[in-house]
Amino acid sequence: MKKILNSLKNSKIGIMIILSLLLFLYTMVCAISYAKAVSSDISESVFRLHVIANSNSDEDQCLKYKVRDSLLAYMNDICKDCSTKEEAIEIASEHQKEFREIALSTIYNEGYSYDVNIEIGNFEFPTKHYGDISLPAGYYDALKVEIGEAAGRNWWCVMFPSLCFIDVSSGIVPDESKEDLQNALSDEEYSIISDKSDYGIKFKFKLLEFFTNSGLLTANN
Repeated sequence: MKKILNSLKNSKIGIMIILSLLLFLYTMVCAISYAKAVSSDISESVFRLHVIANSNSDEDQCLKYKVRDSLLAYMNDICKDCSTKEEAIEIASEHQKEFREIALSTIYNEGYSYDVNIEIGNFEFPTKHYGDISLPAGYYDALKVEIGEAAGRNWWCVMFPSLCFIDVSSGIVPDESKEDLQNALSDEEYSIISDKSDYGIKFKFKLLEFFTNSGLLTANN
């Protein structure tokens, strides 16, 4: 009788372990699916700028910011009437030559002779904060600008909606930019990237970061 009871007890424990593992796996699959969907929706809603300096010297880093400012001023001018990300990318693609010429002109005017490589594509980005908006790490469509050897620190921002054009001293993102981004996302997705979110929503942002850093969401879109 004792052996039978032990056997039944062990069977119940085994079943509980199996059910617990199945529940864990189901939860993980659901969490990964959710994170992938949200990450994809967010990345599909923005067009970013990625500027890489020639080196990490103070001079090259300063030059990087001057090139950035010149490119942003031009992008702001030609895309001021854009209402969608696709429209912004199309205009940027049509003016890719002009972007390179502006970058080269800025570099030469500062007394340097670095070459510039301009490329529009889908690139990997780390988690970045723009005022009270935070974008999770992942792959995003972007205009990438490589100055000279492109061996220095990076600079990132969002060209559409224009989160680049923030008041650097105050870190305030224009309301119009946030409205454009909010219109492209669901209420929950926008809440996830807003720093004003509650603890539960911030946990979901951390979930995105966890799966991205673990390599489960790093597949190129």
